[in-house]
Amino acid sequence: MFTTRRIVIGGAVAGALILLLVWKLFLSGPATPDVATVKVSRGALERTVEATGTLEPKELVSVGAQVSGRLDELNFGVGDVVHKGDLIGLIDPRTQTNSLETARADLANMKAQAAGAQATLARTRLAFERQKALGAGEATSQQDFETARQELQSAQASYDALQAQIRSASVSVNTAEVQLGYTKITAPMDGVVVAVVTKQGQTVNAAQSAPTIVILAKLDVMTIKAEVSEADVINVKPDLPVYFTILGDPDKRYEAKLRMIEPAPESIVDEVSSSSSTSSSSSTSTDTAIYYNALFEVPNDDKRLRALMTAKVTIVLDRRANALTIPATALGARGKDGAYAVRVKTEDGRIETRQVRIGLNNNVNVEVLSGLREGEAVVIGEAKAASTSGGGRMGPPPF
Repeated sequence: MFTTRRIVIGGAVAGALILLLVWKLFLSGPATPDVATVKVSRGALERTVEATGTLEPKELVSVGAQVSGRLDELNFGVGDVVHKGDLIGLIDPRTQTNSLETARADLANMKAQAAGAQATLARTRLAFERQKALGAGEATSQQDFETARQELQSAQASYDALQAQIRSASVSVNTAEVQLGYTKITAPMDGVVVAVVTKQGQTVNAAQSAPTIVILAKLDVMTIKAEVSEADVINVKPDLPVYFTILGDPDKRYEAKLRMIEPAPESIVDEVSSSSSTSSSSSTSTDTAIYYNALFEVPNDDKRLRALMTAKVTIVLDRRANALTIPATALGARGKDGAYAVRVKTEDGRIETRQVRIGLNNNVNVEVLSGLREGEAVVIGEAKAASTSGGGRMGPPPF
């Protein structure tokens, strides 16, 4: 009796297991896939170009010497504030002073000779007028008349030549005065001395090039040169919003507007100079990345920004202040009508596919124009896909 009961109970359990297996395999629906979702939300969206920039003073001047000599005085050092017209340095003026005295002496000599020539001219003119009054061939001979006329013409030519020499000597005096003035090196603008290139007592030679004494900069406005790659520069134009941060303070953002994009890269100078040389040097330049300088200015009243700092620059090509956004990874295949397939997880746990139209896309997030509502959950990845065997597989969401 007990054995029969055990057989009946065992058969009932086996039958229940068989029924459960049949329901699992043939009657139950597919398992809900284990997916990762993100809510559709609103927020600011930007499409940008990233660049690396260098800070430079908007006005930067190399103050140099235009005459040769020893730098006898240097009145300012690095960091000193100077005003336009201030005497920065003085070059030994003795050579230029001597040149000026020589030029003045030459001018005085020419004027003295001109005074003598003028007296000679007056005398010969009177002699000619007397011969003319007597009448050639009447009271005087024709030869005496011609002689008087030639002497007048010669005296006039000598006087005119001396007048030309006086003008030349006057120019020499003016040049010598200018050269003497060049020994005083003055500030061409208000600014700060950012570098001292020539030390006091050092001899400078201005025969071939103007040697730099100090470098002045206006630090109240800084210019940022941002290097934009040739792939991005076609989308960049003046007046676009731009902001940047510096390495020492990455949390502070400086904002401005783009002023201009230089029409050629700085490397064009090397390209032009190498065009006359061998073709092999120019062929290697094609392997070098090309960057164009995008320029903009920011105020620097607190002098926090310094010359040659590195800036992480962001140029804003387009932006939306309150866009409906989803991650770009949620986008599936694009249809012929331009809409994208996006999988949505409904409130009851089902997965459905929607056709969504998008606007601004920065490859991280996209703007949704239609097809989704704020708060809905879009699928961005699938951790496990159900199968009839119950096994899992890893992979992207199928579209």
